[in-house]
Amino acid sequence: MNLLYLGLPSPLIGWLECHGINVTQSEDRISNPAGFAFIVSYGYRHIIKREVLDLFKDRAINLHISYLPWCRGADPNFWSFMEGTPCGTTIHYLDENMDTGDIIVQERVLMASNETFASSYRKLHESVQGMFKETWDQIANGTCSRRPQPKGGSLHWSKDIEPLRHLLTSGWNTPLSDLESYAFDLQMSIRERNRYVDEINELLPRDEKEK
Repeated sequence: MNLLYLGLPSPLIGWLECHGINVTQSEDRISNPAGFAFIVSYGYRHIIKREVLDLFKDRAINLHISYLPWCRGADPNFWSFMEGTPCGTTIHYLDENMDTGDIIVQERVLMASNETFASSYRKLHESVQGMFKETWDQIANGTCSRRPQPKGGSLHWSKDIEPLRHLLTSGWNTPLSDLESYAFDLQMSIRERNRYVDEINELLPRDEKEK
């Protein structure tokens, strides 16, 4: 099999090659990936267009270090802690949107009390790489499970962290515990916002809610 691996190099490339797969790795935006039987995206910075994905129906997956539908996009280990959403990893089929494709497999990941943001990041990558190795055969031959993502969740872009970056006093080596009080305040504000949205929705006519 010729496989296109999109994203930064990782130990998974060597693992796939040891299993007889010809791997081509790229971080560039793709437009005409001819000659490949499968696409694996892992930490890839570009959204793949629908016309490309149509050529790889059920043969294009993404490895994401969040428990989707929460924390789509950038810095998921930061936002799952700060917003109090489930922490974990997901392998899902690619679609033309940001981390919204059907889920193949997920794993919840618990963080230790002495975790830093850097160590939590490594822990999530260890989880998703292990999960990939366990399920690759089923994914490759099309016998893996598949289910749509639940509604809701959250999405963050790289720029979203900038107003809070000053809280990372030791960069990504900052302990999670250093931000506990701020995270609690942020979670409370999010809950208040969601409660307000729910109250507004209850006041809307039914046909307005369904739009």
